[in-house]
Amino acid sequence: MESWILPALLGLGLAASTGLKTFLPLLMLAAAARYNIFGVDLAGPFEWLGSWAALSALAVAAVAEIAADKIPIVDHALSAVGFVARPAAGALAAAAAFSTHDATTAAIAGLIVGAPTALAFHSAQTGTRVASTAATGGLGNPAVSLAEDVMAFLMALVALALPILVPVVLLLGAYVVWRLVRRVRRSFAPRRA
Repeated sequence: MESWILPALLGLGLAASTGLKTFLPLLMLAAAARYNIFGVDLAGPFEWLGSWAALSALAVAAVAEIAADKIPIVDHALSAVGFVARPAAGALAAAAAFSTHDATTAAIAGLIVGAPTALAFHSAQTGTRVASTAATGGLGNPAVSLAEDVMAFLMALVALALPILVPVVLLLGAYVVWRLVRRVRRSFAPRRA
């Protein structure tokens, strides 16, 4: 049973991160595997993620996504594509976390842990972007995007370095988002006499 806990937490953290940025968490996973950082060892059908070709492609894709997400209108197009791409990336990341298990277990973990987690985080991100666009006319979206970049990086880093802390970070993040949503709702609520 213990052999399932850390891969599940690693997969959960990476999938949550892919819900915010598609390629950054996969790049971090690939770099960790390539340079044997945090004891990440990808086996079997996931060894390709640690290759130079995958690392290069993910680096270019991550930089392009992060840059394009700062451009109004383009950020909404990325969000639309993200409804398919981010759950797929989440499934890949979670499956890779189970790469030392058999391929079927890895695929099932990717589908059960990765895809829904990434989709949930992407949906929350989309809601935040819609609220930012409505409140600022899209001018605040680059700042929101920068905050998402930082959150995606930190979540992936926590997942890779200390996967046991993933539930704590997710709960803390949910609390912060809940508080922000309440504050925004109160600020837009009609003033009562």
